[in-house]
Amino acid sequence: MKAVYIAYNQVLSDTVLKMLDKLQIRGFSLWADVQGRGSFAGEPHMGSHTWPAMNSAVLAVVSAEKVPEILDAVSKINQLSEQQGIRAFVWNVEATV
Repeated sequence: MKAVYIAYNQVLSDTVLKMLDKLQIRGFSLWADVQGRGSFAGEPHMGSHTWPAMNSAVLAVVSAEKVPEILDAVSKINQLSEQQGIRAFVWNVEATV
């Protein structure tokens, strides 16, 4: 099993949720208001007067076979909306209950 964490500008929320549905990823946790700053480019998303944008984040635990599909879909979203910002990170899941 793999944990896939996706952080993205809130403006992409509908797109990300549709992606999860399309990939038949039913189980996930969502954080609606996430502050952050990208590592390479883009403006901070802090929900402040100076930096008003905010991020959201999704964490899904999926089979290892699903990971390439998810990363490909996130990459396509990023290519279409690079200025908005979306990133995906993958970790191993050692055990679940």
